[in-house]
Parts: sequence; structure tokens; C-alpha cells
Amino acid sequence: MEDIIISTLQRAMVAGTPLLLATTGEIICERSGILNLGVEGVMAIGAVIAFIVTMITGHPWLGVVAAMAAGMAISVIHAFASITLKANQVVSGLALTMLGLGLSGLIGKPYVGKPLLIKMEDLNLPWLSDIPWLGKILFSQGPFFYLAIALALASWFFLEKTRLGIQVRSTGENPKATETQGINVTMVRYLSVIIGGGFSALAGAHLSISYSKSWIEGMTAGRGWIAIALTIFALWNPGRAIWAAFLFGGIFVVQYLLQPLGISPNFLAMLPYIATLFILLLISFKDPKKLNAPAMLGEPYNRGER
Repeated sequence: MEDIIISTLQRAMVAGTPLLLATTGEIICERSGILNLGVEGVMAIGAVIAFIVTMITGHPWLGVVAAMAAGMAISVIHAFASITLKANQVVSGLALTMLGLGLSGLIGKPYVGKPLLIKMEDLNLPWLSDIPWLGKILFSQGPFFYLAIALALASWFFLEKTRLGIQVRSTGENPKATETQGINVTMVRYLSVIIGGGFSALAGAHLSISYSKSWIEGMTAGRGWIAIALTIFALWNPGRAIWAAFLFGGIFVVQYLLQPLGISPNFLAMLPYIATLFILLLISFKDPKKLNAPAMLGEPYNRGER
């Protein structure tokens, strides 16, 4: 029984890692006032680029860098449409998702079904990995897990404790006041969207070169949409996103544990999305003032406007 619990929690950490990466990126983006519904598409681009580059070069980290570069590049489209052209951010984000999913399917078609022979070894932290229970669950994981935790904590510190982070939050709360302080609101928002895209692409890279070690079309399986919901669930706080992401990682794992009980696989596959809807339903009853949502989220800003 003990081994089953440890194994389940360990797999929950793995399943929650891409959710944490994508959620952290979306929080940074939305804190600047830009709503990005293109997370799913950017994750798909990151997954296919990471897989192809890793397979060709034999270097997983080169694949990670290439994936992040591709994710940041395609995110410029959403930034340009939302910030420069002041287009509807919901429409622009949905278009980015469709573009990312379609483009990744086209690029990755020759690689469907090909296994990735390069393996990213787990990192067993000295002494810590020997701790009963916690050692196997938290300190014997792959590099993406530690990277996701580090980036989430660094993002929390950046947004809450640094001057630049305050500027990012200020552009999402009151861009007019921010502009009067001599801050380039457009530049801050562009950088936030691009950085968020890099995080989402990193989440996709984890799926293709660490989690499944293969590429199949649609492998993101709605995780981008869950990350957007987790952004609200975490109250736009990267620190809260850590436990929220791994909670949903556990829901992903539980569906496999319940299959031997004779429960319909189709129903079990719905569990993460049912949980997402349930969480959003609960949040809808919460006082909007306590949600900590950026005041100007999704609203275009005209520079110099009075």
C-alpha cells in the first residue's frame, strides 16, 4: 500500500509539472493586463519543436531552448494583435491556439510514432532523496520538475518583490497611471506576453521529450485550457499555482488508478475537465474584489489617452 501511495504522488508531481509551467507563464502575461487564450497552441508548438530538435541533434536541452524560442516567436503574433492593433484578445488568443495546433500537426506529421531514444535522467538530490516518503516523491524527479518549481518561485519573487515586477502588475491594474511614471506600457506588455509564451512552450517540451518521449498530434490534450483555469484558481499568484498544478496532476493520475474498478474510461478521461469546471463554478461565487484579478485584464490601452 505504501508503495502505491508513493508511486501515485510521484506521478502526480510529473503530471502537474507542465501545468505549473504553463500556469506560471499565463500569470505573468495576465498580470500585465493581456489575456492569452493561446496557451494550448503554444504548448503544441513547443512540444513538436523540442521533439524534432532533440531527435535531430541528440541534445534534449538544445530542444528545450529551440522550443522556448519558437513559443516566444509565435506569441509575438498575439502580442502584436492585442497590443499594437488592439484587437479583441479573446479572438486573437483562440486564433493563436488554432494556429499552433494546426502548425504543430503539419510540422510533426513525419515524426508521429517515432520513439525518442534520448532519455533525460532523473536527478536524485544527495541526502534529500534518502528521506522516507518525501525523498522518492519530491527529490527523485526529472529536471523539468525542479525547473518548474524554481521558475514559479522566481516568478512570485519577481512580481511581488522587484521594481520591474511591480511595473508589470501596475500595467495590468492602471496603465494610465503607469504611463505617467515614464514606464513604456506597450513594452512591458509585449515582454510579458513573450515570456509567458516561452513558459508555455517549455511546458510542451516537457510533454514530448520527458513525459511521453514521443510526438503525437494533440498530445497537449487540453492542458493549456486547464492552465488558464488554474491561473484563476491560483488567484494570479505563482506561489499558489504550485500546489494547484500538482493537485490537478493528481487528478490526471487518479483516472488511471480507477480503471481496474470497472469505471468507464471515457468518464475517467473527463475527470480533469470536470474538476476544472467545478473549480470555476466555486470561484464564480467568490467576491470579485477578493479574486485579485488585474483590473484591466483583457482591455486594450491607447497610449496617451486621458
